[in-house]
Amino acid sequence: MNNYADRLLKAIEKKQNPSIVGLDPRLEQIPSFIKEDMIEKHGKTFEAAAESFLVFNKRIIDAVKDIVPAVKPQIAFYEKYLGHGLRVFVETVKYARKKGLVVIEDGKRNDIGSTAQAYSQGHLGKVDMFGEPVSAIDVDCITVNPYLGIDGIKPFIDDVKAHGKGIFVLVKTSNPSAGDFQDLKIGEKPMYEHVAGLVARWNEDTIGTRGYGSVGAVVGATYPQEAVALRKLMPKSIFLVPGYGAQGGDASGVVPNFNPDGFGAVVNSSRGIIFAYQKENYREEDFDKAARDAAQDMKDKINAALKDAGKRAW
Repeated sequence: MNNYADRLLKAIEKKQNPSIVGLDPRLEQIPSFIKEDMIEKHGKTFEAAAESFLVFNKRIIDAVKDIVPAVKPQIAFYEKYLGHGLRVFVETVKYARKKGLVVIEDGKRNDIGSTAQAYSQGHLGKVDMFGEPVSAIDVDCITVNPYLGIDGIKPFIDDVKAHGKGIFVLVKTSNPSAGDFQDLKIGEKPMYEHVAGLVARWNEDTIGTRGYGSVGAVVGATYPQEAVALRKLMPKSIFLVPGYGAQGGDASGVVPNFNPDGFGAVVNSSRGIIFAYQKENYREEDFDKAARDAAQDMKDKINAALKDAGKRAW
């Protein structure tokens, strides 16, 4: 099965769960016993910080791997710790895939021409290693910014087709100031609807056997009314829905992102899952159990909301 949309939907169906976990580690929120161990081994260094993330991530992945179909690491949290951080990002990707999870990189890449091609090759496709094509970061999917036009998107779409990968294009994001640009009217329609039309067109040549394509859209959980219109504009695109939990989105609010068949979206929660131990009566050492409980709760609530709306797929 070399179509990303088909693989993702199969994973969702297997787990009976359209929710995913964001792996966005913040050093100040990593359990102290992990950090103390890494400081003892490596000192107060970039390496110690990055290795703390890897220990943390592996335990989170092990805790949720049988509940969620995918994880979404945000690369910025790793890049700021230099080479050690990027190495740990790659190791996290490999570990998650080894455990049977789809990996969606939140990278929001944006450039044109050969530079966009370089981004795509490094993250989705293959790079030249002295005449031999080899995989580098090798995630299943990456988020991309469309606001430089097709020049910045086509290299990614080419690798989507060539390597069975996917992209999620920013359409209507969950941040408070998103409307500064995305809501601007062009004619009678807001800009995000024009972008949605382009996504639907870019997706046409990537449709898999299940009727969905590998060019998806980022649509924030904090905009349920807008999601109704966007779902109609992009019926064959999978939506990546951030903003659940810590950013204010809830289970009922994400329902419009799904098609009547109960598919068509994955809902992400990051802080609300991985740092759940800080909000409940858990010991610090049980942070992974807290994450598991929070992931199960999210699954149950979204499935209940879909069932109430007549959209439950199983």
